[in-house]
Amino acid sequence: MEPDKIATEINMLSVPQKLLLAQDIWDSIAKENESLLMPEWQKNELDKRYKHYKEGNSTLYDWQSVHNELRQRYK
Repeated sequence: MEPDKIATEINMLSVPQKLLLAQDIWDSIAKENESLLMPEWQKNELDKRYKHYKEGNSTLYDWQSVHNELRQRYK
């Protein structure tokens, strides 16, 4: 399929459909390329965040609270 035709088809989708499509695309990439290397800067950031978490210096939120806040913010 040609890129222009794909873009046209995507533009006709609703936002929830686009989100599902994006997730499907990411999932297919992950299945095909499980050996993707993580950039060093990203590994460093994750290590830093995990260290803060282990030290008790992170604020944690349960999924329901985050979900509710996002739904209120983007009504």
